[in-house]
Amino acid sequence: MDKREKIRRGIMLGLAGLMALILVFGKNEKEDKTETTKVENHTPAPVSTGTAIISAPQPTPTPEKDIYSYLQGPKSWKEKRPWSGKWGKEIHDGASFGSFGCGFCCMANIYSTITEYKCTPLDIYERAKKVSFYGGGGAISWQLMRKTMIDIGFTLELGEKPPTYREFADQMKQTQAMLVLVSSYNDDSYWKDTPGHYVTLFMYDEEKQDVFLTDSGDPEHNRHRVPLKTIYKALKTSSDFQYMSVLSYDENKDNWKHKSTEGNWISPEEMK
Repeated sequence: MDKREKIRRGIMLGLAGLMALILVFGKNEKEDKTETTKVENHTPAPVSTGTAIISAPQPTPTPEKDIYSYLQGPKSWKEKRPWSGKWGKEIHDGASFGSFGCGFCCMANIYSTITEYKCTPLDIYERAKKVSFYGGGGAISWQLMRKTMIDIGFTLELGEKPPTYREFADQMKQTQAMLVLVSSYNDDSYWKDTPGHYVTLFMYDEEKQDVFLTDSGDPEHNRHRVPLKTIYKALKTSSDFQYMSVLSYDENKDNWKHKSTEGNWISPEEMK
């Protein structure tokens, strides 16, 4: 074999070796790349269990729970009803508070609900005797209720039953609360054997045409939503006035600022 042939074979062997190396490393690189891709493809994506974003259902707040609704009579107190007080069986200025206390329960409801201050029916009973000409021991008149409520910061409007229900509803819409006088003599579909009785209306719903009623004389009526038209029909027309609209409250004009509801009465659980 001559020298040139030896060189040619050496070159061929070198090229063959180089090609073998290229094939080996190329295969390894491809396998490495495929393995990496395989791992990436099989890595599970983060899965949200929802624990952090799903919370337990919360009870819907009930605005009515903050409305005061005192009861006046001895039966409610004997049955230990929430909102009843010992005043129901007591004699004040010669008469049973249970027989005449509805107006004072209404005024106490309004004062304790609308303002940041609080009082019981007996508290405002004593206040009325002090700031008006009310002598105690009987039902309070519209004029003396108005005088008492003005003394403790309220702007009010006394009104007679309007000719139409729509006018009455429009009046109710403008109020923070309304104190009304009802009688079964005018309509007995809701109240029975009731010559005259003060109740309070809160939270008029224009769409449903109903109100939240606080009725101190009947625990079964107290704290229920009733059609406003039912109230309209039962307004006592033999009285000088049928309702008193509570339009606003001004703390600066409140000469009382009574801060407590001390006394022997049963506070409901939601108020404790």
